[in-house]
Amino acid sequence: MEKTTIQISEKTLERLKALKRYERESYDELVNNLINEAEEELTEEEIEEIELALREIREKGIKKTAHSIEDVAKEMGVELDNV
Repeated sequence: MEKTTIQISEKTLERLKALKRYERESYDELVNNLINEAEEELTEEEIEEIELALREIREKGIKKTAHSIEDVAKEMGVELDNV
């Protein structure tokens, strides 16, 4: 495969580094994954859920919560890395 060089700012480079899923992921893989995600279309169900959430926010506003990120992660079944 032929390769090319692109110029990006240091800030953009740092942002890309932060998006890597694993340390040795190439920038080609990273950019292609980002493009694929951007091209994914939402399902009708996802669109309806977003519209419902937006209506609720408009009607009720956003409630501040005292839940920690750990509480939310536990509820969602997500394991947090100890940083």
